[in-house]
Amino acid sequence: MARVFPEGRLVYGMQLPIQSQSTIYAEPWEASATAADLAEVARAADRAGFGYLATCDHVAIPRRLAGPMSTVWYDPVATLSFLAGITGHVRLLSHVAILGLRHPLISAKQYATLDHLSGGRLILGVGAGHVQEEFEVLGVDFARRGAVLDETLDALRVALGPEEYPEFEGELFSFKDLGQLPRPVQRRIPVWVGGSSGPAVRRAAVRGDGWLPQGDPRHALPGQIARIRELRAAAGVAEPIEIGAITEALYVGEPGWETGRRTLTGKAEALAESLREYKALGVDQIQVRFRSRDRAELTDQIAAFGADVAPHLND
Repeated sequence: MARVFPEGRLVYGMQLPIQSQSTIYAEPWEASATAADLAEVARAADRAGFGYLATCDHVAIPRRLAGPMSTVWYDPVATLSFLAGITGHVRLLSHVAILGLRHPLISAKQYATLDHLSGGRLILGVGAGHVQEEFEVLGVDFARRGAVLDETLDALRVALGPEEYPEFEGELFSFKDLGQLPRPVQRRIPVWVGGSSGPAVRRAAVRGDGWLPQGDPRHALPGQIARIRELRAAAGVAEPIEIGAITEALYVGEPGWETGRRTLTGKAEALAESLREYKALGVDQIQVRFRSRDRAELTDQIAAFGADVAPHLND
């Protein structure tokens, strides 16, 4: 079993700004932000009791998608390793690593080292990927990316285990008598599966320790959660699964500027009351994000959430 957070409590984490800059969610100030800005945001979240910090994963963005997606995507292992050295408690989540783009022994070496250097703070979030050109240029079959991810996950379970010389025999990958040190600090690295499609939900149910939905509104979560539990039971997986959700954009207090109609704003108690609904739906951890006009406003929001909202999430 690889449960990350205590059962029965609603935990909060966040996707970091700056490291990925899709126009869907990036704020204008992020375009000129620096590594120092990223570091300050991470430290603020660590101080504010956030459960995890998350980073995305893309190797290269084709021109046809560069408009909406941008080409700013920091490498997740490099970024999380940097953050490991400047934070003390917060967990480090890849949300999500496109594991099918890399041989499982390469991913095992990278993420085992990250877990080792961070003192056992890794959460391995994984996903199938969606950018066809990325797969093609790296010689990976895009049409079979789901099957590739499934076998990669099975191989990684072995390669990230306690054995110095892991052994795996599959259709796509096989290895034995090849040693990798250092081993992870955690005996079993928690794997959270991202995505809300049918195959992704099935993968989370059968192979995951957690589920990271992608854009599901609140009203869609009960059905998805029920489906996961049904599939998990049918597969004979007895361990509980940690269910996640991405919240609406937040602003603690009255913003005094236009934050968008889908942003939850207001007093801390009211925000906490709204966010507690996720727990009632069966969610274990919420990924929050804040509207902001610069780094200072974002770190202020993070601090206010930790100090004023978080204490009421489990009332």
